[in-house]
Amino acid sequence: VSVSVSVCVMLSSGVRPPVFSTAVRSLCVGACGREDAAMERPLQRRTGGVRDFQEIPHTGSNGWINLLRFWKDGRFSLLHKHMESTFRRLGPIYREYLGSQSSVNIMLPMDIGEVFRSEGLHPRRMTLQPWATHRETRRHSKGIFLKNGTEWRADRLLLNREVMVTSAVRRFLPLLDDVAQDFCRSLRHRVETEGVGETGQRSMTLDPSPDLFRFALEASCHVLYGERIGLFSSSPSEEAERFIWAIERMLATTLPLLYLPPRLLLALRAPLWTQHATAWDHIFSHAEARIQRGYQRLQTAVGGASDGRFLGVLGQLMEAGRLSSELIKANITELMAGGVDTTAVPLQFALFEMARNPGVQERVRAQVLSSWQQASGSPQKALQGAPLLKGTIKETLRLYPVGITVQRYPVRDIVLQNYHVPAGTLVQVCLYPLGRSPEVFERPERFEPSRWSLDAASGGGFRSLAFGFGSRQCVGRRIAENEMQLLLMHILRNFKLTVSSTEELNTKYTLILQPESPPRITFTTRSL
Repeated sequence: VSVSVSVCVMLSSGVRPPVFSTAVRSLCVGACGREDAAMERPLQRRTGGVRDFQEIPHTGSNGWINLLRFWKDGRFSLLHKHMESTFRRLGPIYREYLGSQSSVNIMLPMDIGEVFRSEGLHPRRMTLQPWATHRETRRHSKGIFLKNGTEWRADRLLLNREVMVTSAVRRFLPLLDDVAQDFCRSLRHRVETEGVGETGQRSMTLDPSPDLFRFALEASCHVLYGERIGLFSSSPSEEAERFIWAIERMLATTLPLLYLPPRLLLALRAPLWTQHATAWDHIFSHAEARIQRGYQRLQTAVGGASDGRFLGVLGQLMEAGRLSSELIKANITELMAGGVDTTAVPLQFALFEMARNPGVQERVRAQVLSSWQQASGSPQKALQGAPLLKGTIKETLRLYPVGITVQRYPVRDIVLQNYHVPAGTLVQVCLYPLGRSPEVFERPERFEPSRWSLDAASGGGFRSLAFGFGSRQCVGRRIAENEMQLLLMHILRNFKLTVSSTEELNTKYTLILQPESPPRITFTTRSL
C-alpha cells in the first residue's frame, strides 16, 4: 500500500550488477534434472545487441499445466522457496506462467532499479482480483490498494497527509507507545504470576503469536479509530477473535483464487469463493461498526470538531472532509485488514531471531536502555536514539519478507539482464531470494541489524523493499515500522529472550510469509 519520504537510494548508472554465481547455477541445474531447452539455457549476453523477450528462460510455457503442477506439488505454500530454487537453476531473470497470470521475475538490485525508474506517475501492480470482485459484487467502494491511475493518485495524496508525513507520525506515535507499554505490562504480570524462578527473574516459555495478533489489532484500532478495545484483558472479546479469524481466512483463500476467474467461481458458488467473500464481509462489518462510532464521537465533540485532539486517522479524514464517507470506509477497512497479520507475524520472527542471537540482543538492548533513559518518556526521541531497532526490523524483513514480491508494469520498454521487456509486462521483484542472496548481501545467513547502518549500507540501493518503493509503497508503512520498533523496545527493556533450539524456522506462504509452527520463546523478567 505504501509518499513523502523515499526509502531506497537509486543505484548510480555506473554501478555494475553483482555477478550471478555460474557455479551455483550449474550445480543446481545438474541436481534438478533435465528441463526443456528454453528452461535450461544459461544466460549469455550477445555482443550484437539485446536479446528477444521470448529468449528469457522460463519454467514452462503452458500456464494451466504449470498451475496444475503447483497444486499437485503443494508449491503455493512454498512459493518463496520455489522462486529461490528457480533463480538458482535459471539465473537472475525468468518468466513464469501460472493459470491466467504471466510475469517476469527478477532479484538483482540493478534490474530492480531499472523497473522502478520505469514505473511512471501512476505506478501499477498486479490487481488482487478476488478482492476487487468482492467490492464489485457487494457494491463497496475500492480503496487505494485496488485503484490505479489518476483516481488512485488523488486519494493516495490525501491519505499520505494522515499516515505518512512526519507531522502525522508525531500525532499517532504516542498512541502506539501506549499500546506497546500496556502489552508489556500485561505480559510481565503474567510471567511474574505464572512463571518460574526467583523474584525479579521469573521465566515463562510460551507461543507469543496469539498475544502479538491481539497487540497488532489493539494498536491498529487505536491509531485508525482513536479508541482502545481492551484486548489485553484475561478474556479478549469474541468480536476481536472473529476479526482475526476473518483476516487469516481471507489471506488463506486469496492465493489460490488469484489464478482462477473469480466471476466463474462466484457463478458456481464454489466453496473457496464463498469462504473468501464471507471473510471479507465480516471484515467490512467490523470496520463499519467502528466507523459509525467514530462519526458519533466527532459529532458529539464540542462544536462538531476534535478541538485539537487526535481522534485517530478516521477522525482526521472525517474532519478534513476531502474524501467521501464511502471512500473513507474503503480505505480505513483496507488499512485495518492489512495491519494485523503483517505486523504480528514479523514480530514473531524478530523475537525468535533476537532470542537465538543473544549477542545481537544485548547490543540492541544496550542502545535501547541508553536511549530510553535520555528520552525522558518521549517515544520519538527514544526511537531516534536507537537506530539498531530500525535495523532489527529491516533485517527481519530481509530474511522474512511479509509479501514475497513487489510488482510493477513498466510504462516503457526496458532491458533487464540484456533481454528486451515490453512496456505493460508484469515484472515481479522477488524479495525472499533477494534477501538471502550472497550476490547481494555479505553472509546473508547472519542476523545482523548493524548491516543497515549508513556506512554498511553504502553498497547500493534497492535491497530493502519489504514495504515497496516510491509513491506506491505501503501506505501503512510508518504505522507498521513504529509499531514494531516500539514493541521491541519495551520488550527488550522488560525481558531477556531465549529459545531452546536455534534451528532455522520452517516457513509457509499464504499471501504473507509466516512460520509453519510459531516459535516458542522464553521470557525472563529484567529489573526496570
